[in-house]
Amino acid sequence: MTKGWPGQGLWRGWLMGMLLGCSFGMPAIASAPETSQRPEPRPDTVTVTVIRSSGSAASDKIERPQVRRRVQTHASATRAVAEPTAFAVRRSLRPNLRPKGLARKIAALTPKPVNSGRRGRICGVNEIKGQAISAIPGRIRGCGVSDPVRVTEVSGVKLSQPAVMDCTTAKALNKWVRDGVFPSVGRLGGGPATLRVAAHYACRTRNNQPGAKVSEHGRGRAIDISGVTLKNGATITVLKGWRDPVKGKVLKRMHKAACGPFGTVLGPNSDRFHKDHLHLDTARYRSGSYCR
Repeated sequence: MTKGWPGQGLWRGWLMGMLLGCSFGMPAIASAPETSQRPEPRPDTVTVTVIRSSGSAASDKIERPQVRRRVQTHASATRAVAEPTAFAVRRSLRPNLRPKGLARKIAALTPKPVNSGRRGRICGVNEIKGQAISAIPGRIRGCGVSDPVRVTEVSGVKLSQPAVMDCTTAKALNKWVRDGVFPSVGRLGGGPATLRVAAHYACRTRNNQPGAKVSEHGRGRAIDISGVTLKNGATITVLKGWRDPVKGKVLKRMHKAACGPFGTVLGPNSDRFHKDHLHLDTARYRSGSYCR
């Protein structure tokens, strides 16, 4: 038997161990997962078993402290803040309080659309209801209205048809109804409900006579009233009631009360053209109102 070189036995033992290790390790390497599983997050509360001094075990729930995340600010973002210039103020001025009534003054000075289509208070008087309309050009020289309104009601009394006029005439009509028509009618039939309008704006001559001067109707300064309807439905007309012992007194008081608010008041006693209505216009004369 030939003897080997010294340490030959140790060398053989080491080599055999390596071969056995590789043979057992290969299946483990082959079955390894491609990705590692992600660990489950810790719960907000954990159960801890505490051993009491008495030897008994108890489970206490301990709330996990919340971890505050720190927001890192980049140095570049900090440097991006603009430095104040020479024109910057160190302290902003505090605005003064608005004076009382400023919003109301601004609203009053703000122009309103002329033909907005909204109906309500016009001519700056709450009692006058209607609508502002566009300027009316004259068909003949002397006619037309620059700031016309279409009136539907004055002092709670409706007009039988919308009447076009200027605001001066609308205000005179409102004053006459409030201070003249209501007292003249009194409690008869429950009071006045509607004024019967025979005519308002019309571009024509006086009494429609050829060659005559332009009527105040053509300037939006006149309105013709043929009667008044009471709240009980009864109607008092100028044509049939002027000489009536009861209705005539009401109509004549209305006629007299109109002399003042209006510059011209014409009734059945003036001429044949006004036998069925009261003509009211706001023309002014040096000698005062002209009432017939």
